[in-house]
Amino acid sequence: MSLKMRLKRMSKVQIIALSFLGIILCGTLLLLLPFATREGQSTGLLDAAFTAVSATCVTGLIVYDTFSHWTLFGQLVILLMIQLGGLGLMTFSVCFSLLLRRKIGLKERGILQESVNTLQVGGIVRLVRKVLLGTLVIEGTGALLLSLRFVRDFGLGKGIYYGCFHSISAFCNGGFDLMGTREPFSSMTYYAGDPIVNLTLIFLILIGGIGFLVWDDLLKNKWHFRQYRLHTKLVLTMTGILLFGGAFLFFLLERQGILAGQPAGRQVLLSLFQSATTRTAGFNTADTAALSEGTKLFLVMLMFVGGNPGSTAGGIKTTTLAVLLIYLRSTLRRSKNAEAYGRRLEEDVVKRAAAILTLSLLLDLFGTLALTAIESLPLADVLFEVCSALGTVGISVGITGSLSVISKLILMFLMYCGRMGSLTFALIFTENRQTPPSQRPVERIPVG
Repeated sequence: MSLKMRLKRMSKVQIIALSFLGIILCGTLLLLLPFATREGQSTGLLDAAFTAVSATCVTGLIVYDTFSHWTLFGQLVILLMIQLGGLGLMTFSVCFSLLLRRKIGLKERGILQESVNTLQVGGIVRLVRKVLLGTLVIEGTGALLLSLRFVRDFGLGKGIYYGCFHSISAFCNGGFDLMGTREPFSSMTYYAGDPIVNLTLIFLILIGGIGFLVWDDLLKNKWHFRQYRLHTKLVLTMTGILLFGGAFLFFLLERQGILAGQPAGRQVLLSLFQSATTRTAGFNTADTAALSEGTKLFLVMLMFVGGNPGSTAGGIKTTTLAVLLIYLRSTLRRSKNAEAYGRRLEEDVVKRAAAILTLSLLLDLFGTLALTAIESLPLADVLFEVCSALGTVGISVGITGSLSVISKLILMFLMYCGRMGSLTFALIFTENRQTPPSQRPVERIPVG
């Protein structure tokens, strides 16, 4: 069977999965080139592949410090993978088709629909145009604001480049940084008290992780909250609760820890930044290894939830958590329907949310179990690393580079699953199966 015929028989999910694998493969080959490293020697295949997976899956877990190990060429390869991985290869392919005035077919529209996680095919090309234009404007604005600070610290050329690199990395929730120029693996800790850098990065992280559908809804309905889709209302509500609630809990947990003795403004920035970045971005302004065990567990919970559907973020997504909480409330109230903001949730969306939660929990559990069996490391550190990989977060307690080959392969698998989505990844192997029309007899069983 020809390659063209095989592609035609593939499902939308399988084509998207293959596109990510294609980016990873090309990125790995480019990072293997000797002039991609400062030492002029080829990076090992596993470490090059690990970096490519982490960049394409917009995670940020690294085995080498990005500035210290990779040349400008290597850094630009990583940045390109972050951009392609964040927005999806299909989005860019449609962009080129539009530039060439080529007609977008129905199957391509269906793939785009799956890629940006929208519910309808109609208007999908128009949405992609908005996404690409919005990305250019937001990343450009972020680069300009960050350059104001980095030009002062690193000079004109280097400062502008650093502004562009970190703006793209933050918007795509990539977590890669070039602050190894000060100290390897230091991330943004040097700028922990800088309001311009902190607030700009938080803004980019939140906008990138809020979801393209929410962008579209906000542009259409402006400040009229009642006119928003239910999806937008749930996303904005959950984002606000997790951002400010997370910052408040981080402050309570670390007020006698790393926040002790810090000025009030710095404490606020540290708490707010950790709450925003932990849900999927990968930067950090606090020493993660120095956090208390309780704080690490709390951050694991934030990483598990992640960002929003149809965005550059990972995790089970905020709407999944919202649907499950709404369903829990209706069950406790013995209500027949699960409702929110005057709307009733479909039963199918509750089943999907439960499936996502179950698969993600199983992946985190078995990933942690496998790494603790292989590595002689504390359970808390292993759990943190595994949840960071599956949630495509990228924050580390500093153990990534020392892991064995098998452990790195496990993390690579988890990062790929996290970028695809745990349920979406499972559907790669089952979507083409036919469901029998007949139904089995019903029998009730007790649960709980």
